[in-house]
Amino acid sequence: MVDVAKHEQDLRKGVLVLAVLSQLREEQYGYSLRQALQERGMPIEEGTLYPLLRRLETQGLLASRWLGENGPPRRYYSLSAEGAELYRELSASWASLATVLSHLLEGEKR
Repeated sequence: MVDVAKHEQDLRKGVLVLAVLSQLREEQYGYSLRQALQERGMPIEEGTLYPLLRRLETQGLLASRWLGENGPPRRYYSLSAEGAELYRELSASWASLATVLSHLLEGEKR
């Protein structure tokens, strides 16, 4: 029997970085980022999001700072210059892949 859920999970893993980068064009803290992704149809577990944020920051793609003026301190994330460049490049790649895949799924020839 085909494990559809496993294949869907693998498919999602491939787009999570682009999804997260897209929502960090504006500074956000972890919970607000989760909410933004959820509202746009890309739910993500905390156990997946926070390690991904740490990895992207370690790679120099995100910057973070702690703010806590009106409540508990929260770590806010935003794209670094390198992250913004990666976001632009991945967005272009995604658009190209989506077009090609759309043709493949529809059985059309280019």
